[in-house]
Amino acid sequence: MGIFETVRQVLGLSAESGATRDADPEDLFGMSTAYLTMEAELGFAPTGDAALCFADVDSTAFREAREEVEAVLELGEADGTTADFIEDSHGYHWVVLHDTDFENLVSSIHFAADTLIEEGFGSRLLAALFAFERDGTTAYWVYSFRRGAYYPFVPTGGRQRDQKLEFKLESSFDGELAIEDDTSYWYPMWPEGDTHPWG
Repeated sequence: MGIFETVRQVLGLSAESGATRDADPEDLFGMSTAYLTMEAELGFAPTGDAALCFADVDSTAFREAREEVEAVLELGEADGTTADFIEDSHGYHWVVLHDTDFENLVSSIHFAADTLIEEGFGSRLLAALFAFERDGTTAYWVYSFRRGAYYPFVPTGGRQRDQKLEFKLESSFDGELAIEDDTSYWYPMWPEGDTHPWG
C-alpha cells in the first residue's frame, strides 16, 4: 500500500467508519486562539502558511464549487491573503494559503471547507494543516475531517517525526482543541523533500 493510499484510508474511508464525532468546519476556528498559545507558551510562531487537502471529483458540480472557492480566495488577495491551487504527484488537490495575519488564514480555510461541504462535497475533504516554526523545526496542527479532530505532526526529515514534541503539543492543548485521542490516527503527512506536505 502506497503512502497516499494509506492517507486515503486513515483520513478517508476507514476514518469515516471509525469516527468518534462528526467533522465540523467551525472546529477550524479553534486555531484562532491556539496559535496564540503556540507562540506565547511554546515559542512556535506561525509560518504564514495553511492548506486544505481534498480529493477531486470528476463532475461539473464539483468543478463549479472549486471554481467558486478559487474566485473568492483570489479576491481576498487584496486583503493580503494569497492562494495557490496545487495538484500533488499523488493526484490530491491543495488550496494553499499565505498570509502574515493568522486569523485571515483560519477564515480562508474555513470558507473553502465550508463551501465544499455546503455544495455536498464534504466527503472529499481530507485535512486542513496549519504550520508553525521554532528554531528551524516546523510543527503542524492537522485537522482530520473524517475524525472531526486535530492532531500534531512534527516531521524531522527522512520519514522521521518528533513524537516526544507531538505529545507535548497534545498535552498543552488538551481542552483548547478537539484533539484525536487515538494516536493511530495521527497520520504523518510527509513532506516531499524538505518542503511542506503540499510540496
